Amino acid sequence: MSTLTGIILASLFGGILSISVAAAFAMSARAEWVPMLVSYAIGALLGAAFLEILPHAFELTKNIENTAATILFGIMLFFLLEKLVLWRHCHADHCEAHVPVPGHDHNHDNDHGRSGMMIMVGDTFHNFVDGIIIAAAFLADFQIGVVTALAIIAHEIPQEVGDFLILLHSGYTKKHAFMLNLLSSLATVVGGVLAYFMLQSMHEWIPFFLAIAAASMIYVAVADLIPGLHKRPELQATLQQVLLIGMGIGSIWLTEALLGGHA
Repeated sequence: MSTLTGIILASLFGGILSISVAAAFAMSARAEWVPMLVSYAIGALLGAAFLEILPHAFELTKNIENTAATILFGIMLFFLLEKLVLWRHCHADHCEAHVPVPGHDHNHDNDHGRSGMMIMVGDTFHNFVDGIIIAAAFLADFQIGVVTALAIIAHEIPQEVGDFLILLHSGYTKKHAFMLNLLSSLATVVGGVLAYFMLQSMHEWIPFFLAIAAASMIYVAVADLIPGLHKRPELQATLQQVLLIGMGIGSIWLTEALLGGHA
């Protein structure tokens, strides 16, 4: 299988799979399972960042200090981007634009699609960036591409559930919500294909993109997902969260082992 084929299949299949699973959760009584998916997604993101992407970035780079600085820059960048979204779309103490914590109740009044469309614009850009990250990972190594795609799918599912809930509360039908999310996911393929051709002649940029990818995963896990877990401090919930995070990390390690190590 060629690298470009791998990028397209991972982007397309990942989008369709995450949206289909999210739709099943959002449109059924299984939505209460989503907090468990969040814990698993945290483990998958951190596992992919620390066990796969960062070691490979440090292996490819000619300057470890610059790569480490890029990770720090990436974390700050995602913090500022999230702040910009909040400044632009939030008013008073009520924020419509911020992606909700999956599994929590979202009692938005019907706003004639306003908050739903804001979510779709942000999600489309996010998917486009995911495509660039997947392409950079596949160009570095086929195995790291597969692991990166799996980690992205893992965290996309609970995020897509939140998107579905916002669209439904914004007045969209289930069919329209599904089609909008599916259309948004195609941005992953576009980002992946563009990045493939762009990075073909710019291999020295691959460690930079891998560092940004790791920063994205670390930031999403630590800043966006983990705080939601602290809302359930009881011992049983904490043990469940730790177990599921461990399973997420373990699944990345197992995928790496099954793929036979670095080429």
